[in-house]
Amino acid sequence: MPATVVIGAQWGDEGKGKIVHLLTQQSDAVVRFNGGCNAGHTVYHKGKKFKLHHLPSGIFYSDKLNILGNGVVVDLGILQEEINYLKESNIEVKNLKISPLINIIMPYHRLFDKVYESESKATLGTTGRGVGPAYTDKVARKGIRIIDLFSPGTLKETLSIVLNEKNRILSEIYHLPGKTLELIYEELLSYRELVLPFVEDTVELIWELLGAGKRLLFEGAQGTFLDIDFGTYPYVTSSHTTVGGACIGAGIPPSKIDKIIGVVKAYTTRVGEGPFPTELKGKEEEKLREVGGEFGTTTGRPRRCGWLDIVMLKLACKINEFTELALTKLDVLSSFSLIKVATTYICEEKLLEKWPYDLKTQKTIKPVYREFEGWEKDISDVENFSKLPKQAQEFIFFLEEELQTKITIISVGPQREQTIIR
Repeated sequence: MPATVVIGAQWGDEGKGKIVHLLTQQSDAVVRFNGGCNAGHTVYHKGKKFKLHHLPSGIFYSDKLNILGNGVVVDLGILQEEINYLKESNIEVKNLKISPLINIIMPYHRLFDKVYESESKATLGTTGRGVGPAYTDKVARKGIRIIDLFSPGTLKETLSIVLNEKNRILSEIYHLPGKTLELIYEELLSYRELVLPFVEDTVELIWELLGAGKRLLFEGAQGTFLDIDFGTYPYVTSSHTTVGGACIGAGIPPSKIDKIIGVVKAYTTRVGEGPFPTELKGKEEEKLREVGGEFGTTTGRPRRCGWLDIVMLKLACKINEFTELALTKLDVLSSFSLIKVATTYICEEKLLEKWPYDLKTQKTIKPVYREFEGWEKDISDVENFSKLPKQAQEFIFFLEEELQTKITIISVGPQREQTIIR
């Protein structure tokens, strides 16, 4: 069964874009199954750095299909910008397929996203791109979908009903001007020509590919601890970022998946608010951020940085049952003489060996660290595991033992070639 799913094991930003770009070489199609333009993938292709938001990381290969599954939400304006952005680098987007069931991020979704953040007493630190409100409307059965663009009468009727409610909320609660029906309607219709060449029944397409023995790569956005159910709620995203999300967001059963690759950064980062037990402060965090280039792909915000957390990763391994792991940014740790890994927590003088689900505990636990000697050598050109410094090998062996999962891919730099395959 040639289906592989790539999942972030932390709070996103683990380097999934590079791993997917690498694995796409051995795949026939790449399927994005969740998230929206709040997710950013940084990919190096032919020596050039690209930042993607909607398009799957396999879009650079003209002979690979790239599919946006039904679990994604799409801002059509940003999708158009992204397609034009690639065209400027002589990359034609012809190998894209879009599910007609995708919900569209509307102008009022972006507005509500910003209003909720500004009005909330406990901000979540969202990207403000309307992704959360779009998923809210999807679940509330008030969403506008790609398929609606091709039924103008139904589209206008549905939009009129939804917009009437949105405008009442904007005016009566937030004292803001509402949105104009005709303007939004005409804007939506203007995107029909953009999506028309790409729209296809992606469930049938995926099943046809699987039936023909093709190799499919399912690309997740964000990471396990931003999952709407299992993440650090409410400081999470609005979709399912775990392996189950691939089934829901693409229309495949679990029985069709034979590989689940968890992507783990050699340390931990997160963007936005929320608990972060191993977060560093001061010069150590600044050093980790600067050496690792830890600034958000979508927002440019500096990411919060801290040491690796084994307790979190053990839960991620259970929820997703990773068949193997990809370890990224190992080269960043070359700058440290001492490296730490959290193995347990302390809470009110009690030892915790499992991740706590309640927010209060998540915010108050203190990590118990195991320390490792750093290698302080440049490893960015190492091509074989045996050539890594002994300290780096010991660090990896420890992670494998604790997580009971083999680390088969080790990234030692941003370029695709800077990768050790075991």
